[in-house]
Amino acid sequence: MKADLLVIGGGLHGLSAALQSARRGVSVILVERHFLGRHASGATAAGVRTLGRHPAELPLSLEAADTWHVMKDLVGDDCGFTACGQLQVAEDEPALAKITDRVSRLEADGFTHERLIGPTELRSLVPDIAPHCLGAAWTFADGSADPHRTIRAFRDAAIGAGVQILEECLVTRLVRRSSHWFAETSKGAIEAGLIVNAAGAWADLVAELAGDPVHQAIRTSMMVVTERTAARVRPVVASLGQKLSFKQTAQGTLVIGGGAQGRLAPDRQSASVDVVALAASVGAAVRLFPAIQGIRIVRTWVGMEAMTHDHLPVIGLSHRVEGLVHAFGFSGHGFQLVPSVGRAVADLVCQGRTDHDLGAFDVTRIATERAAA
Repeated sequence: MKADLLVIGGGLHGLSAALQSARRGVSVILVERHFLGRHASGATAAGVRTLGRHPAELPLSLEAADTWHVMKDLVGDDCGFTACGQLQVAEDEPALAKITDRVSRLEADGFTHERLIGPTELRSLVPDIAPHCLGAAWTFADGSADPHRTIRAFRDAAIGAGVQILEECLVTRLVRRSSHWFAETSKGAIEAGLIVNAAGAWADLVAELAGDPVHQAIRTSMMVVTERTAARVRPVVASLGQKLSFKQTAQGTLVIGGGAQGRLAPDRQSASVDVVALAASVGAAVRLFPAIQGIRIVRTWVGMEAMTHDHLPVIGLSHRVEGLVHAFGFSGHGFQLVPSVGRAVADLVCQGRTDHDLGAFDVTRIATERAAA
């Protein structure tokens, strides 16, 4: 099999890079060792937020935010996106001081997407919020989407653009000869001029095969879905300093997450729910919304994703290997960035450069020494 570009990893970032490269005339093969969206993309709470972003991510995040409001133009579907707004609540004075300082710094730098609100406005947005909450940062244009609908939309758009997708296809060897890559996979050999490493939790294994070894951890974030309840919360709600993300779906179920970590299997191929850690996350939700005390949990799950030491993604060209582009390490907050990162990666694939400043995401900050031959 031959193509201009081989994308390794069938999560949303791989699909977005494949789609947007194909639409510029690049022939693309995408391989996924399991099935599309199996891990981080299918296990996410699907928050679409600019709120609380690291300053280095803001240009990509704000560009992506514009796309989410017209997502149908990109993939033919709105992906279930709802601009319900997002809140980051301050439960005590130190948290309020941190939020106030961040919003002030953003405004000084010309960013107006976050706004500080007091307790009265907070309670008008979420009447069930606990009385001890003092205020919040509010982004009215943020929201959430449907992760599985998003995966389907990007998959269908990629196929429509001519991307060849191979699921249950494990890459076992990568060799660079002259100006091409030769990949050995469980479904046959593939020759390509360029590779995009979007392999998520296993991106370090792909980087090692390609000769650009990196160090990453694996994040195993857990989620909870409850039984249906009366409409209580419209925005997505987080609490500064707490591992909590809280939203209510259109069906009335509550989705609780925010970073509580599961148990990674010794072989690093799967993870399971850690009930004790999950209980702490649920407890934080009950503290914020006492009215949900006693509501029944319907199911829980855990996703797997690459996590870097500074929680910033790796996006950009390899400096040690020709023809290799990295796009991984989103550390639990990559869902919203999917359209803009896909565009930046397509720039690198098609032009060898991008107008985005990707300096903060350079792979060298997590690079390790190559193994001796």
